[in-house]
Amino acid sequence: MNWISNYVRPKINSLFSRREVPDNLWTKCPDCGTMLFHRELSDNLNVCTNCDHHMAITARDRLTALFDNGVFTEVAVPQPTADPLQFRDQKRYPDRLKTAQRDTGETEAMLVAEGEIGRTPIVAACQDFSFMGGSMGMFVGNAIIAAAERAVERKRPLILFSAAGGARMQEGILSLMQMPRTTVAVEMVREAGLPYIVVLTHPTTGGVTASYAMLGDVQIAEPNALICFAGPRVIEQTIREKLPEGFQRSEYLLDHGMLDRVTHRRDMKDELVTITRMLMGMPPAVKGDLPAPTEDTKAETETPAAETTDAQG
Repeated sequence: MNWISNYVRPKINSLFSRREVPDNLWTKCPDCGTMLFHRELSDNLNVCTNCDHHMAITARDRLTALFDNGVFTEVAVPQPTADPLQFRDQKRYPDRLKTAQRDTGETEAMLVAEGEIGRTPIVAACQDFSFMGGSMGMFVGNAIIAAAERAVERKRPLILFSAAGGARMQEGILSLMQMPRTTVAVEMVREAGLPYIVVLTHPTTGGVTASYAMLGDVQIAEPNALICFAGPRVIEQTIREKLPEGFQRSEYLLDHGMLDRVTHRRDMKDELVTITRMLMGMPPAVKGDLPAPTEDTKAETETPAAETTDAQG
């Protein structure tokens, strides 16, 4: 009896019992409806493998995919005054910040880092739309200034990934003041003779579009990204007319001269390596882990064996 109750019955129950499947193993593509396995989606940089729809990706994941071997160093950003207006709507502003920090694991809506892409040293700033809609507040302004100062100090190109719903309403006029502040930071990079490249991702709207997001020496966008100041719904309600198909999307803006390139996410790193090296007057990148050999390196490797022997003797 013990053998039946202790072994046979649990074995039968395990065969017919319902197994719990975690909810986060599958993601439904919002464009085509395909169910995508989370590991396959992550390996494809959050791009649908069926229809190539570009889904949201966190700033940290984007930078990990961008930098060589996923290695980068975060640049410290000065912390602004917390809740300067004592703002409260349905929740207190500090409570909203704590919730966003808990949900995303990030301190704020922008991450600044430095490292190498294709053995090319750069400074990168990346907005995270999952943090309060990537809204531009005082921290984002401080982050862009910190990125610009580090780029000038290290004489490196500055690459910025934008993704925002506009200025942060909880900081009022102080958030709008980040528009001229970031414009001055971009001009500082330009005066140093360094490239400033902007990659516009979905969505980039409001005061972000009206300031640093449209000031790049080269403007690149991901496919089908919404890029605008006022959204299409607001414009339709204002002018009471039907807008053209794809209005304010990347491809429409490219056709009308507001963008230089529309690039797939998987090709973005190679594109940025090519552009940065070209603008910095560097030789083309060599495929592989090693950098392109310089003339000095070639001279050292081509030293005759006899000269080496004489030197040692």
